[in-house]
Amino acid sequence: MNLKRRLVLANAATVIIPAMITVVVALAFVFILGRVMGTDISVENYRKLSEIKLELIESGNSVLKQKPEAVEEKSFQQQLQERLAAINGELVIIKDEEVLFSSRNFSKIDLAKFAFEGNKKWGKEAVVVGNLAYTVESINLNFQDGGQGSVLLLAPVDRSLSSLTGLLILAGVVLVLSFAVTNILISYQLSRVILKPLNNLQQAAAEISRGNLECEIVEEGDKEIRALCRDLELMRIKLKDSIRAQLKYEDNRKVLVSSISHDLKTPVTSIKGYVEGIFDGVANTPEKMDRYLRTIYAKAEQVDIMIDDLLLYSKLDLNQIPFNFERTGIAEFFQECLLESEPELERNHIKTVFQKEIDRERTVLLDRDRMKRVIINILDNSRKYMNKEQGEIKMIVRETLTSIIIEVRDNGSGIREQDLPHIFDRFYRSDTARTEIKGSGLGLAIAKQIIEGHSGRIWAMSHGGEGTSILISLSRL
Repeated sequence: MNLKRRLVLANAATVIIPAMITVVVALAFVFILGRVMGTDISVENYRKLSEIKLELIESGNSVLKQKPEAVEEKSFQQQLQERLAAINGELVIIKDEEVLFSSRNFSKIDLAKFAFEGNKKWGKEAVVVGNLAYTVESINLNFQDGGQGSVLLLAPVDRSLSSLTGLLILAGVVLVLSFAVTNILISYQLSRVILKPLNNLQQAAAEISRGNLECEIVEEGDKEIRALCRDLELMRIKLKDSIRAQLKYEDNRKVLVSSISHDLKTPVTSIKGYVEGIFDGVANTPEKMDRYLRTIYAKAEQVDIMIDDLLLYSKLDLNQIPFNFERTGIAEFFQECLLESEPELERNHIKTVFQKEIDRERTVLLDRDRMKRVIINILDNSRKYMNKEQGEIKMIVRETLTSIIIEVRDNGSGIREQDLPHIFDRFYRSDTARTEIKGSGLGLAIAKQIIEGHSGRIWAMSHGGEGTSILISLSRL
């Protein structure tokens, strides 16, 4: 149930339930009076009671318009009695506790009852005298001689009319009590359904603010509150993932700095050593001087390449380099990449072979420059680890139902099985003993970043001592 509907139903219930309880109690009261006590409470009886009350009030007003001493005059008494006779009423005039006039003989006890009921502000009840019940209106008077008195106006009523007053009082009391109890119960229910989930949310938010991101937020309550719980839970998960990623980036940064320091140390140390040799006069011939300077230049160029690779990897890792995708014929493009690297590979006694295993030309979305960098890095890596006198690198293009597979296979030294999951990590070399291998250690890591930027996948397969295959999977159009 949604919160709006619950509130509407709760507000309606606070009105409908007390009203229904009051009606049921009133009907039960009428049933008991009618069947058990033989009293008839009807609309007609209520109308009669209203008329009698109105007549008594008008008679009382006529008394108040006269001077207090006028009530002692026989003519006024006679006039007032005749007016009450129209409703079979009775008149009693009292001064200083003495009865000045009474249209009927009443006992002192009856008069005391009349005076008591007549002086009530509300909740007046009928006074039963013999077989008759009277409703009473009392008018208090202050005489000029200092005396005090009252005029009692009595009107006979059916006993059922007095029961009607009791019914109205009972209905009012039941309505107030049932309204109060219903509000308490509904408020308690709303507190369980609404306030409890909100309190749980508040506690969870407090835990998150204290850094406890393991505090799971459970969906509970009405629709809107469950939606709030769900959004806050997603926020908690994203915040947790963000902090985890931040910690991972921080660890990677430390590893990166450590790896950069280690890899830059070797060429920088060599440069310093050769420069010191020149300063100390070791390069005392033009041939030595030329060899020292060429070595310094080569080492400086190696440092420059490492820095360029590092900057490129950092930008790729932070998604700061946009990709310019364009529809590209897959076989033609990769054959062109292989041909561009062929002269460098031939100087290292490496033969290249291009093999196309697709029926017709297929196209994919590529950033041509970035993808060319991937192929160059893979070929360069194969060249560095080639241990055969006659090396061979074969590029094979094939297809599946949904993708294009590019395989670059060499007949080099191969990769140990335990090293395969790590060769795309930064600064990782499968053979730590090969310290003479030149490069930044970022070639395959950069290739992985670029392929993932193409929504593709790259992985490696080792053929033991017979070489290694690097495979790339790209979605075809």
